[in-house]
Amino acid sequence: MVVLVVNTGSSSLKLRLLGPDDEVLAAAELEAWDGRSGLEDQFDERWRRAEAVGHRVVHGGPDFHGPAVIDDGVLEQIEALSALAPLHQPRAVAGIRAVRAALPALPEVACFDTAYHATLGPEASTYALPAAWRERWPLRRFGFHGLSHAYAARRSAALLARPLDGMRTVTCHLGAGASLCASLGGRSVDTTMGFTPLEGLVMATRSGSVDPGLVLWLQNGCGMSAEEVAEGLERRSGLAGLTGTSGDFRDLGDDEAARLATAVYVHRMRREIAAMVAALGGLDTLVFTGGVGEHQPSVRAAAAEGLGFLGVAVDTDRNACASGDADISAPGAPVRTVVVTAREDLEIAREVRSVL
Repeated sequence: MVVLVVNTGSSSLKLRLLGPDDEVLAAAELEAWDGRSGLEDQFDERWRRAEAVGHRVVHGGPDFHGPAVIDDGVLEQIEALSALAPLHQPRAVAGIRAVRAALPALPEVACFDTAYHATLGPEASTYALPAAWRERWPLRRFGFHGLSHAYAARRSAALLARPLDGMRTVTCHLGAGASLCASLGGRSVDTTMGFTPLEGLVMATRSGSVDPGLVLWLQNGCGMSAEEVAEGLERRSGLAGLTGTSGDFRDLGDDEAARLATAVYVHRMRREIAAMVAALGGLDTLVFTGGVGEHQPSVRAAAAEGLGFLGVAVDTDRNACASGDADISAPGAPVRTVVVTAREDLEIAREVRSVL
């Protein structure tokens, strides 16, 4: 089956047409897509070879535990979850509608970033909140970046020529958004993002985890509105908030603010990697993926430097020269450390074929 993959991010959109053997037949990217225009113009004759469409959708809420064929009802459910992923969900909905208008005869499948984490046990997914709240609303850890984590866990096992069964893997998806996932045999058992994509690691513009009492203090003690706090936490925090830059690692520079931001970023990541290892009871493979994970060897080295007690060690030359999928482990290191190119498109195509 030839699958058109539509991957909408918080500010960009990627299109890939994958042939029956996952060969890339066509590709395009809109780097500053606003969710309102430009997508329809992309669908020239190249894309009309598609037999089905797969859409990345960040939030599946409590009801979507796997890929779903999109109809009007499914689209309404996806749109209703926009408040839980305000940077991504509206863009996914806009992408679905644009493709429907341009290629109305093709079946479309929603592939959810949260679905991979549906296997979290209750001890990992439950928030210690009042029972009345949890009974009334779906207050749980959903987790995100599942498409990337699922692919990276499986690909790392293949790269190392090891069976996925029983493998204890921590995948680090480090991009503008960032999260970790602990996978046992290719099944998620813990992750750093939670009810929304705001929890967990320090990100480009998102704060990651902060004391909820701090949020309440800003509202009750400083008079900030919920909207002002949300805007600050989602779009003006993280590396951007610490440095006054865009939050992209390539823009950070080398001043005191940049050095502090990098230290905060790495400290949080090391701490959370260790937490993921505790959830697994040990570690076989540490995986870096995503834009930062793939292209910032200094971040990989800094993370590994503080994890020697877990058996993690990277080879300086291998790490510096890594390109594409690569084993960067130091010789003799008991834990293998690898870099995997993010290929959410392959995971989406796999899910589309499975459901159709």
